[in-house]
Amino acid sequence: MRTETIGEYEIECAGMRLPETDGWAAFLTVYGPSRNPMHRNPVFPSQRVAVENVFPDEAAAEEEARRVALAMLH
Repeated sequence: MRTETIGEYEIECAGMRLPETDGWAAFLTVYGPSRNPMHRNPVFPSQRVAVENVFPDEAAAEEEARRVALAMLH
């Protein structure tokens, strides 16, 4: 799982192995600003993105999740 801050948002990109195939799925969570540094404010709860795609490895799935996050935030 990869975490990155983009502007005022924190994104978590993850690749999860799909049990029914040899591939990986891309998952994304986006957290928005919060007044309490101990509390994360999910504005895009963890969910699979690019659902029509299966990726060959975890890194490729994470990169696709990051691409989706960048498109959402810019």
